[in-house]
Amino acid sequence: MAIESEVLVIGGGLGGLTSALAAARDGADVRLVSYKQSTLRQASGLVDVLGYTPDGDGPLTDPYEAIPSLPAEHPYRKVGVGTVRDAMALFDDAVPTYEGEHTDTNALLPTHGGSIKPTARYPAGASAGLASDTRDTLLVGIEEMVDFDAPHVAAHLDATGVPFDVRGETIRFPGDLRADAKVTRYAKLLDTNSEVAVRGRMVPAREALAQRVNPLLEGEERVGFPAILGDDSPAAIRDALGDHLGVDVFEVPMGPPSLPGLRLEDALFAALDEAGVSIETGNPVVDFEGEDRIERVFIEKNGAKIPNSADQYVLATGGFVGKGVESDREGVYEPVFDCHVPHAADRYDWFEGELFGDHEFARYGVATDDDLRPLDASEQSEFENLRAAGSVLGGYDFAAEKSGSGVSIATGYAAGQRAAQEAR
Repeated sequence: MAIESEVLVIGGGLGGLTSALAAARDGADVRLVSYKQSTLRQASGLVDVLGYTPDGDGPLTDPYEAIPSLPAEHPYRKVGVGTVRDAMALFDDAVPTYEGEHTDTNALLPTHGGSIKPTARYPAGASAGLASDTRDTLLVGIEEMVDFDAPHVAAHLDATGVPFDVRGETIRFPGDLRADAKVTRYAKLLDTNSEVAVRGRMVPAREALAQRVNPLLEGEERVGFPAILGDDSPAAIRDALGDHLGVDVFEVPMGPPSLPGLRLEDALFAALDEAGVSIETGNPVVDFEGEDRIERVFIEKNGAKIPNSADQYVLATGGFVGKGVESDREGVYEPVFDCHVPHAADRYDWFEGELFGDHEFARYGVATDDDLRPLDASEQSEFENLRAAGSVLGGYDFAAEKSGSGVSIATGYAAGQRAAQEAR
């Protein structure tokens, strides 16, 4: 007997989580299934809407203002500016620890590579580090963390022309973590504020870290650390360090594994729990039944194929990185429902005679109508009760545009809400 729900979301990334949350908050009985862990833990934790145009113009000041000028096949054009705004409002409500909701203007944040990134939402822990802030800055790196070379980052920021003086220093983290120098290990030590040995005496970790940094200050008004300042209580850790140092403390977003990404994942799963969404992870969708309409999907679990049925389905399995879109010598394809992915010889016709220059491959993905229903090669809906959301979609280059999170949130919101409305 099939496991039943009104809306079944396939995929546990940002698009899938947003779809499930939107559908549940609209009153639907929602089930989310995901094969792998969420890719959010590999992300920086920043939430971009649109940083650059497809032509490379930017950084954009107002991403919403630029959306109507995007190509017609872009996911933002399909859902519309109003839906993008509504989707971001849902995000703001679900993740109240983020900043940026008070303005349409992109914020400019330094990255762990020393570049400046335009973003629409950012963790509260990064707010004192905005590149538009004119206060002088000290960046502190950790010897064992080779991914954050503070002097190197400072030099790159200075070269971009930021409106403040910036220096970088490197310290050894208090307590001997060289044998287990993981981001989560630093975070745990600061969360628990466990005592560490400093010159023969035991000192709480937060105080010990501040003692290492304090002699390095040369009048700077803010200090930036790599994003290691706790998982359970980052705000308390920043406040404690700030009190010890007499400055504002912020985190610089890092690459994977990402604590801000993990925190964001935790916040969204908590919102899903509160909304009553049923969640199953670790088992792939391997088959389905249905022609014009999907009747059921099958999840492989311990060698058995478990049927799951719903009135409406949302495909949010990710792009090439998440294996929601795959390729071989024959072409590019979507592996769950075999949805059509325009590519190679037919891409010219699909995108109104316009090729995409150097970034064609990055734009490959499932093509949909304006209701996010996947289209077949003849531009007809493949399944009347299926919608696609997130990076499985084609028509945009999230890396070049800095639009990945926003597209996932906006299309996830639209797909989930519309699925819930049709399931009634």
